[in-house]
Amino acid sequence: MHGAAHPVATEVLFGLGPLLVSLAIFVLTYAVIVTERINRAIVALLGAGVMIMSGVLHQTEAVQGIDFNTIGLLTGMMVIVAITQKSGVFQYVAVRSAKLVKADPWGLMLMLAVVTALFSALLDNVTTVLLVAPVALLITDALRISPYPYLFTIIFASNIGGSATLIGDPPNIMIGSAVGLTFNDFVLNMAPIALLVFLLTLLPIWWFWGRKLHASPEQRAQVMAFDERAAITDPLLLKQSLAVTALTIAGFVFAHALGLEPATIALFGAALLLLIRALGRDAEQQSELVHKSFAEVEWVTIFFFVGLFIVVAGVEKAGALKLAAEALVSFTGGELALTAYVILWASAIISAVVDNIPFVATMIPVIQNLGPVVGAANLETLWWALALGACLGGNGSLVGASANLVVAGFAERSGQPIRFLPFMLGAFPLMLSSIAISHFYIGWRYLT
Repeated sequence: MHGAAHPVATEVLFGLGPLLVSLAIFVLTYAVIVTERINRAIVALLGAGVMIMSGVLHQTEAVQGIDFNTIGLLTGMMVIVAITQKSGVFQYVAVRSAKLVKADPWGLMLMLAVVTALFSALLDNVTTVLLVAPVALLITDALRISPYPYLFTIIFASNIGGSATLIGDPPNIMIGSAVGLTFNDFVLNMAPIALLVFLLTLLPIWWFWGRKLHASPEQRAQVMAFDERAAITDPLLLKQSLAVTALTIAGFVFAHALGLEPATIALFGAALLLLIRALGRDAEQQSELVHKSFAEVEWVTIFFFVGLFIVVAGVEKAGALKLAAEALVSFTGGELALTAYVILWASAIISAVVDNIPFVATMIPVIQNLGPVVGAANLETLWWALALGACLGGNGSLVGASANLVVAGFAERSGQPIRFLPFMLGAFPLMLSSIAISHFYIGWRYLT
């Protein structure tokens, strides 16, 4: 399937150059997504099709452009979550969490934010939101309050927490493997600023939403009266699901040592849980089980990613990302501080509107080639600038990071869709403030 790379055509659609055509398709695709007049999966797949049929991408290159590791990870974890939630464990966690803070809406938001950030650092942010988002929806439904502030907070907490470690966010994994930075390197350099950004981000969230969230005494009393143990409707399924989830998480932790990708681990975990549930059932019951489990997968999100990966692959092949990266570096003239700041801010802004994976992949060789200019000993500063910009920049829009779209998928299925523009109007300024904090951190720690 993956043949030799096809050369970049000099002319594609209507005799125009591939760079112009690919950018036009990219801009039009995003413009229609922003309007939300047409489902985002339809728009992304149409954009992908036009990118291929116009001649910018060959079909084999389009397939190569799809990050099947992300697709496999999402699909596998969605199946595991779909089966696990039938045990009632998410309802149990929701009621237990509510009781710990006496059903106070702000206390619940704070608890969900802390749990999301911590788990995103120790696992990865996509897996974390797959587990936390359903809990948030259950809690807010019980208290009869809007889930939007909670889902917004979960998105920010997942991307900030994911920036703290090597395994928390794909850009960190890419940078670490490319230049030999270890798990401990990321903890020592990224965790302190991630913690600071997380704490300071909670302040405006409290100001805009937290202080205004209220649940009536009757609703709070009703939640406090819930028996969390009664929520567990299938104890056997709970034990089976928790065992498989624990094995899957352990697989993520030891993935690098095992030489396995997260998608392999997630899909194997999903298959193992399906097998355990299928044992002892006849063929018809097994078929029904598999159909129901796969029906719970957020296919809109999955196919949106497929289309988006292909659209971005077209822009990347045409040379737009490479030109942007080289222009950023040439603008600085090789001066270390300016280069670091430009990489930080540009990575954040670009990662807010395109997937950060291809941008980081493009920037890695560009930064490596800067060794003779800024000095090999100073390159590490640029890696931290790139990691912070790419990870935190994902908070800038709904399409900025995988975790954002997963949460949006849950919200849409629950009848509480997150709109692109309203989210971006609140998220983008907050993302910029986190980059401003990172700017001062880089200057204080590495450039003084």
